Amino acid sequence: MGRGHEGARQRGTDPAWAALGGDPALTERIAYGGPPGLLPARLPVMSLARSTVAVCALAGAELAARRNGGPVPAVRVDDGAVAAAFLSERHLRVDGRACSSFAPLSRFWRTADGWVRTHANYPHHRARLLRALDLPEAAGGADVESELSGRRAEEIEETVCAAGGLAVALRTPEEWRAHPQGTAVAAHPLLTLAPLGDAPARPLPPLAGSPTLPAAGLRVLDLTRVIAGPVATRTLALLGAEVLRIDAPQLPESQDAHSDTGFGKRSTALDLGSPAGRASFEELLSRADVVVTGYRPGALDRFGLTPEALTARRPGLVVARLSAWGDDGPWGGRRGFDSLVQVATGIAAVEADAGSPSTDTKESGDGAERSGTPGALPAQALDHGTGYLLAAAVLRALTEQSCTGGSFLATLALARTARWLTHDLADDAEPHPGPGSPGPGTPGPQPETPGTGDYDPAHHLRETDSPLGRLRHALPPVSFDGSPATWATPPGRCGTDAPVWQ
Repeated sequence: MGRGHEGARQRGTDPAWAALGGDPALTERIAYGGPPGLLPARLPVMSLARSTVAVCALAGAELAARRNGGPVPAVRVDDGAVAAAFLSERHLRVDGRACSSFAPLSRFWRTADGWVRTHANYPHHRARLLRALDLPEAAGGADVESELSGRRAEEIEETVCAAGGLAVALRTPEEWRAHPQGTAVAAHPLLTLAPLGDAPARPLPPLAGSPTLPAAGLRVLDLTRVIAGPVATRTLALLGAEVLRIDAPQLPESQDAHSDTGFGKRSTALDLGSPAGRASFEELLSRADVVVTGYRPGALDRFGLTPEALTARRPGLVVARLSAWGDDGPWGGRRGFDSLVQVATGIAAVEADAGSPSTDTKESGDGAERSGTPGALPAQALDHGTGYLLAAAVLRALTEQSCTGGSFLATLALARTARWLTHDLADDAEPHPGPGSPGPGTPGPQPETPGTGDYDPAHHLRETDSPLGRLRHALPPVSFDGSPATWATPPGRCGTDAPVWQ
């Protein structure tokens, strides 16, 4: 194990594990290895990826020890496996077909005073974007480019967001720190995990058989979408939990997205606004151990799904809540995705093309005008990293609950993870000196797995038959002595399972 990996453990893993309330001594159970130079970027992306996977694996190992009464199993973190997993959506193939792509209107656009990035992967988001810009439904990229080129970036941001669409103006890290939402994010830790009401301790029976599945026998309701939340629940499914994903029938999920993150899960569609849908959900909740939500703050409140309401109906529940921007501040109720959080928080400016950095400015009569091409991280690392932290928080809560009882609430946000990357990790670790990557959804070549040397991602991929066809997919990076090598079941078709526990 190289000195660089050991340093990453001391600087990257310990703060995340401390935020989860874990015993610092247990981090000595983690060993690191694998090829160097993967996920290259100016910011320490590999340190973030390695750290989040490490604390997730350690939380799983700790829960296994709690259930079996023995020592905490040794944890292994392989950088090759981590890099492949953080690019799982790019590695996915269904009968040889590549699945990962951004929609044509999900990209950077030049504006009158800088840059803006839009997100329009879902049809309803595309429709809202075009309506906000007073463009017809059939409008294409040239129409949007012409419309945006004469408008100011922050005006576009506010106009599109007011219409329920997604657009974010490019900011530098300094501008984000001065922004009211940046200030709100900075006031919170990386994550919070705290008790939420009293409940008796719930003893967990010892584990039996092989592999070791620390979450075996636990039931998880998965109300998440896209990447971060589904990565968390995919990981809980790997470790033995029965995971049932719930989607609204009027907001269907991309099957390709579910094919990447649906391993080990079942998936159903429930209209929580209908009496029948609510009755089915309440029956599921009455036997659930964990509820994970990934919608913007307030979006589920009208269905009685606040953490307080859930734990009142199901004492002893672990609730894990994920958002893009955090629970408070002027953007607390806004929609968001990894690519947009990168743009707002200054990551896209830091990772700009080395030849024409987007942080350059020139003074003009109407203010500072940015030049250059914004960049992106080599993976959707905020999504994936937050997903592993979310799974770790659930696992740690289950361990604590088995000792002390109570309900628990974990809260995480992509913007908090971005701050960890751009401040805490960046202050303590040396980033890769190479240029920034244009990233997904940005013009330019898209390597499957950015890296160096003789690294072959195929070592961390597997082919599996499924109801969808032959899948090529990334293997899970979470590993400890006795842990499963892959998921028990492949993904199925999104929304087609019955809303019942097995």
